[in-house]
Amino acid sequence: MSGRLLRLVCTAALAAGAVLAPVPATAVPEPDDRERTVAELLTDLQRLYREAEQATETYNATEEKLRKQQAEVRRLDTALARARLSLHDSRGAAGRLARQQYQNSTDISPYVRLLLARDPQRALDQGHVIGQLARERAETVGRLTGSERKADGLAREAREALDKRLGLAARQKKDRDGVREKLHAVEELLASLTPEQLDAVSELERTDIARAQQDLVASGALSSDEDEPTREADRALRYAVQQLGKPYKWGAEGPESYDCSGLTSEAWGHAGRVIPRTSQEQWARLPRIPLRDLRPGDLVIYFPDATHVALYLGEGKIVQAPRTGEDVKVSPLASNPILGAVRPDLRPEPHRPAERDHGAAE
Repeated sequence: MSGRLLRLVCTAALAAGAVLAPVPATAVPEPDDRERTVAELLTDLQRLYREAEQATETYNATEEKLRKQQAEVRRLDTALARARLSLHDSRGAAGRLARQQYQNSTDISPYVRLLLARDPQRALDQGHVIGQLARERAETVGRLTGSERKADGLAREAREALDKRLGLAARQKKDRDGVREKLHAVEELLASLTPEQLDAVSELERTDIARAQQDLVASGALSSDEDEPTREADRALRYAVQQLGKPYKWGAEGPESYDCSGLTSEAWGHAGRVIPRTSQEQWARLPRIPLRDLRPGDLVIYFPDATHVALYLGEGKIVQAPRTGEDVKVSPLASNPILGAVRPDLRPEPHRPAERDHGAAE
């Protein structure tokens, strides 16, 4: 029983003149949010935000699969319509062939005509024509058979693709409900806090980030001499900077709002390079680089399960779409636990001489 509920029960019983039994030792009232420490509140909020972002990335992955599956269904529907049209034409040609065979069923065979012909050369020429017609008839039958097989195969593929699309649509709805449930938990916790608690939690978070940034710089993990971005990276970063101040919205890819991977994928898309939609796929499929090699435009991936991503701005700063309730902004690189970095426009390096390879290994 919660503390509030226990106090209500006690008050009602005393007012009625009832005698209460001793409260068991185990029935200790639970502390409400006002009695919890600021650090505990911040930990809970960060956990809920992270769970919401995990759910968002799951939704984004399903949305991307559904988008591709819808395109596949359209492609198969178009191919099936063409195959059915070809089948219709083949059946028409086969019907004409059957009628011709029926009409010529009482004719003397070409071989007998050749034996009885007065002009053998002309008969041979006719025989060549007859052979050509026979080959054309065989090809007509072959086209009919092939068209039937192709139409049947495409129809089967189209049914399977449609079933898969329906399954993905159902999963998308489930994922969407999961995101909303996580965000509702965040809203409930925030609504339970006083203005003083909210200020204290925000201040503690800023302090933690500043300390993490100092530790990152002191560790020497970052280079003091960053390379210049490529033309593509510069274009991606310029696009991201132009989105500063726009609100975070889960599942959004712009232009009015973004989630974290929506911002990074759109930025690099405007730079002319298509990259995966989700932060987890960006981490899994894009070339990884050491943090010391970071240059503007690279993507920084956060958390052990790669559920957050930002663009590196340079000099220890990132551009990110942080989380629900915040806007696209510039933040310290160490705003979240760093998993690693990837470079969407990494080019294969030329072959190095053996001596340099050995030196690099050392």
